[in-house]
Amino acid sequence: MKLECKIEEIKNKIFQVERITGKNLTLPILNSILLIASGKSLKLRSTNLSLGIEVEIPAKIEKEGIVAISGSVLNGVFSNVFQNENVQLEGVGGNLLIQTKKSLIKLKGQPHDDFPTIPRVTGTSFEIDSKKLTDGIKSVYYSSSASDIKPEISSVFMYTNDGNLVFVSTDSFRLAEKKIKIKELVEIEGILVPFKNISEILRVFGESASTIKVCFNKNQISFSSENIYLTSRVIDGIFPDYRQIIPKTSSTDAVILKQDLLSALKLSNIFSDKFNQINLRIAPKEKIFELSSANNDIGENKTYLDAAITGENIELGFNYKYFLDCFQSITTDSMSIKLSGAASPIIISPVGDASFVYLIMPMNR
Repeated sequence: MKLECKIEEIKNKIFQVERITGKNLTLPILNSILLIASGKSLKLRSTNLSLGIEVEIPAKIEKEGIVAISGSVLNGVFSNVFQNENVQLEGVGGNLLIQTKKSLIKLKGQPHDDFPTIPRVTGTSFEIDSKKLTDGIKSVYYSSSASDIKPEISSVFMYTNDGNLVFVSTDSFRLAEKKIKIKELVEIEGILVPFKNISEILRVFGESASTIKVCFNKNQISFSSENIYLTSRVIDGIFPDYRQIIPKTSSTDAVILKQDLLSALKLSNIFSDKFNQINLRIAPKEKIFELSSANNDIGENKTYLDAAITGENIELGFNYKYFLDCFQSITTDSMSIKLSGAASPIIISPVGDASFVYLIMPMNR
């Protein structure tokens, strides 16, 4: 292979692709990036077998060919090439020569025949704006279980309902649901995208401003946009029927300013115990919305907040971290908190926005 392309373009794409290389001792080829020169473009591929990516950049191809080069080495080289100019790449005997005005570098290649294929997913497909996709995922993914013991909840679950693409995650202690309205949406019974692949999907498409084509079957899902093709395995499992645990009614309701509650939570956390427990007490007749926490080594704290509250008195404890996580998904100034007893989940949602709901299981006092 022999080609010429812009340094900035290949530098950015190599950084993007290198993140998905596998750190695999038994299959060292997974540590590499496959460079394919053909037609009028250079394609860069990498995979860790769970995720695969292919990006394409325009290039002046003098001779077509393929080489496989260590991803970390290639990224290290281009991270330290500062010239804003063109770079020449040439494959010689399975190795790669990189030449700029001020550098001549030779990188040892690996047998590219051993590089796994990246599957071209066929099946059901739909299109979605990149911002809607990433917003849906960002709104819920932090609630996924980080453990693979139960893979069905170590995922982001996607399905359709009433013209919405619904994103859901849970780790059994809390649950987040986000609905995104999409026109002409195909019916999706359910897709489980592994939690460990979510961060890369967000990173690859998070700054994109284009339409993404999503295609899926029972084994794989792909996301393609402009010159990027990303594929992920899907989890073979059944997501819990979470709608059964969402209370239909509430006995205590509160509406509170988001920023007031956030500040009070951060203050209370200073005094929380090793379980991150903060206690909530609501007394509507006395107009009390109280957060309290105590730590034997530090001290204790009680904070009273202004809130519009109705219903019955209630006291319960909750994990501070679980509550704090949902603030990134609430874009309104005020939040609604609904409770149905000290043993039922706390239901949190933005005021005036029915597209997001968040549940936290209370802690035993």
